[in-house]
Amino acid sequence: MSNTNQLGLPLLQPAQAQKHVTVNEALTLLDGLVQLVITSRSLSLPPASVIDGGCYSVPVGAVNEWSGQDGRLAIGTNGGWEFVNPKRGWRSIILDEGEAAIYDGSDWRGGMATLSPNNAGLAFKVSEIDHTIGTGAVSTTAVIIPSNSIVIGVTARVLTTITGTLTGWALGNPSVSGRYGTGLGLAAGSWARGVLGTPTAFYLPEAMQLTAEGGDFTGGSVRIAVHFMELTLPDQ
Repeated sequence: MSNTNQLGLPLLQPAQAQKHVTVNEALTLLDGLVQLVITSRSLSLPPASVIDGGCYSVPVGAVNEWSGQDGRLAIGTNGGWEFVNPKRGWRSIILDEGEAAIYDGSDWRGGMATLSPNNAGLAFKVSEIDHTIGTGAVSTTAVIIPSNSIVIGVTARVLTTITGTLTGWALGNPSVSGRYGTGLGLAAGSWARGVLGTPTAFYLPEAMQLTAEGGDFTGGSVRIAVHFMELTLPDQ
């Protein structure tokens, strides 16, 4: 056997010359695979600057040094790349998506907490948006809650001071004003943590709604994060 079974690390062979090369290659792979962190799984063009130990999941159609390596992990080493086949059940954080993922044997499933033998599971996810507030009594965001999701709660942070004649504001959905908080602060740095007593299912995509209290909005910006669960279907 020339490689280990689980991580594919190269093994020293009897009477092998330059043993340090094989040992260093194995250590580099360990550095990239242990406590696995995937920088991105969407980059088709390899980074111009290779960082030793940096790890990427190669998407379909990748080019240059990653051409033909679809689905494999690319680990930076000595200015180039080593490629490893991930195995079902491996877990990672995908940095540019901000969520944990489980490898199901063919793809990384973001947010998964559980995964059945046929890939049904429960995912915990966060959807985040920076919203610029317009003028008026109500300011509605773009759609941020996906269909068939179960919302646990919503958090928010005022990025730039909310201005206008209002004395406070409420955070909710177009159908239910103030569902996630009322009497919220206007100053930059103010926050909201709206935890639902009963998780709420949204069968259709939904936006968030900010409602002015005691007056109207004239400006400001807010970062909103929706915390939700998804049930994933089993494979056919």
